[in-house]
Amino acid sequence: MAQNVSFMDSALTSKRTERFRLGISLVFLVVVWLFVGQLGDGLPGSTLLMAAAVIGGYMALNIGANDVANNVGPAVGSGALTLGAAIVIAAVFEAGGALIAGGDVVSTIKKGIINPASLTDVQAFVWLMTAALLAGALWLNLATWMGAPVSTTHSIVGGVLGAGIAAGGWGIADWGVMGAIAASWVISPVLGGLIAAFFLYVIKKTVLYESNMIAAARKVVPLIVALMAWAFGTYLMLKGVKHLMKVDFMTAALVGVAVAAAVFFLMRTLVGRKAATMSNGQDGVNGLFTWPLIFAAALLSFAHGANDVANAIGPLAAINEALSKGAVATAAAIPLWVMMVGAVGIALGLTLFGPRLIKTVGSEITELDKTRAFCVALSAAITVIIASQLGLPVSSTHIALGGVFGVGFLREYLKRSYASQLHRIVENHEPAERERLEAFLDSFRDASVEEMEAMLKRAKKNKVDVPLSKKERKRLKKIYQEELVKRSQLIRIAAAWIITVPASALMAALLFFTLRGLML
Repeated sequence: MAQNVSFMDSALTSKRTERFRLGISLVFLVVVWLFVGQLGDGLPGSTLLMAAAVIGGYMALNIGANDVANNVGPAVGSGALTLGAAIVIAAVFEAGGALIAGGDVVSTIKKGIINPASLTDVQAFVWLMTAALLAGALWLNLATWMGAPVSTTHSIVGGVLGAGIAAGGWGIADWGVMGAIAASWVISPVLGGLIAAFFLYVIKKTVLYESNMIAAARKVVPLIVALMAWAFGTYLMLKGVKHLMKVDFMTAALVGVAVAAAVFFLMRTLVGRKAATMSNGQDGVNGLFTWPLIFAAALLSFAHGANDVANAIGPLAAINEALSKGAVATAAAIPLWVMMVGAVGIALGLTLFGPRLIKTVGSEITELDKTRAFCVALSAAITVIIASQLGLPVSSTHIALGGVFGVGFLREYLKRSYASQLHRIVENHEPAERERLEAFLDSFRDASVEEMEAMLKRAKKNKVDVPLSKKERKRLKKIYQEELVKRSQLIRIAAAWIITVPASALMAALLFFTLRGLML
């Protein structure tokens, strides 16, 4: 089995298969071009519609490559899912969410960032949407190549803003809306991080720090998983099926309660059975979160497909509406072929190019076990629910990444507190005693993060004193920081978030002027 997994991982990520994956992508885009050409044969602007459809397909590929990693990355990094299984689950549920619950109508002016009343020229509107779509896709492609998970919503928002300003001047933009979007750069990751860290701390205090973890897990784990079931039941009713039926928060919450009750009794039975064979340690507790993580990855993917497919097909649907009706509309019907371009493109992009970002989210920011990954997934659903009720503009990408950083920084804080206690003990000992502990220090420096934790716990329990100077204490703290949360990843991802809207806006403006020049 391990050899099969290794082979699949290699096939999905190896540079030797890169040309093959690029070739499949090109075949997909050619099929889109030919299909739309056949569909729109004889219609006015059919060539422009064909080009827009190819760009929409390219955007969908990039959404799959970049954005979907947030839904399955923690499950893969924790070992709950193999990379291949995660890709299959995400691809199926992303496409299912898009086709089943993606909706029949989409807003043509994403997030209301520009005033549609200022756009009366149909030709200019088509150029605007084409430029916005291409700019968003190019920025996502670049971010994926850099290994930075970014918000696809913000990418297309920036594209529409930049092309809109190019088409109608600065007054066309709603800067109040843009201010709210800018605020979400802070709101989303902070909310996600705080909530994920809170639940991880609760699990540590109530289960992992108990001497009898099995008994504690039998009481606490069913309650926590039931809370997750409530969050996802409510989340899916509010976000996943909002295009199929209109549901208020109270109704959605009651559906969530019903789901949570069923899951609680199921989990209580399962945990009770597993307790007999479970080891009294963190590994045993981790095993209880495997199936909840798998369901979380699937449900997050379904909701993402239902919501974010509009980022790929919204502008394409708007172009199709404008060319077929000859007028600019604030909302456009979504033909089945447009939805298929988005759904298939997202699934294909995830399969061909998603593994790099999945690994970034799952293992290259901080070490994730199943307990930590569970807290990230739970945080994602709860944060979206809270933000929706408060009317806060948040990004699912920023929430998920904030959750990963949140659990990493909490681990860092808790582990550093062990080191601080140890340092205070060391300072009270004579040099002769400290010399006997050099071997301990050598082993400590060569240890992995988990081994460091175990050594410090044993040292604290057995009253072992580790002699460290002030300089060495700082070095030890730095080791913790670098090991537990990769600062380089934090800086790179934060920088990519901040420049997403300006970068895609600038590209869109340049592309709009280029398209207008070519067409005129």
